[in-house]
Amino acid sequence: MPTVKVYKMDGSVAGEMQLSDKIFGAEYNEPLIHQAVVTRLANERQGTKSTLTRTEVRGGGAKPWRQKGTGRARQGSIRAPQWTKGGVVFAPKSRDFSKKMNVEARRGALFSALSKKVADGELIVVDKLEVSAPKTKEMVKFLAALKLDKRTVVVMDADDANVILASRNIPTLSTMPVAQISTYEVVANTKVVLTKGAVEKIQEVYGA
Repeated sequence: MPTVKVYKMDGSVAGEMQLSDKIFGAEYNEPLIHQAVVTRLANERQGTKSTLTRTEVRGGGAKPWRQKGTGRARQGSIRAPQWTKGGVVFAPKSRDFSKKMNVEARRGALFSALSKKVADGELIVVDKLEVSAPKTKEMVKFLAALKLDKRTVVVMDADDANVILASRNIPTLSTMPVAQISTYEVVANTKVVLTKGAVEKIQEVYGA
């Protein structure tokens, strides 16, 4: 069963916390994580692109000039692809890019990603996360205390408006409630910061 240190916002150690072996001590499964990330990115695609083929462009019904005798190359329509304002060859059309992934696989990918972060020392637990005012300097101070100088996601057990507002001007920092945690967010960030309450909620929801 993995054990991690619990930090205060000033960087000092508040204690230790034992983590669920099922969630934070799972075997690393890179193909499953890859599948979860691809599924997430595919499902974010709108798929609304659409351009016109030669049959859909208005006009071009009449042959521009007779077949022979003009000295020019033969043409059948002014909406052929080689003409200005002509149709597009193999024009992209609207389509559904979404993929499906079953619940067990999604959970397995999340557990594997979280376990990898724990093994690499890139998962940090803080006892609580709160700022007195929605000031960016408050979160900058917090990041400096914990030496979080790379891309970081902070997962909170409850939405805190002050923390969210104080974080949004920091390019390398993002925040989210624990209900929205996903494999993509875990692997897309170098460091993952969880509040103690968020860890407890994750373990409660996934039955650890």
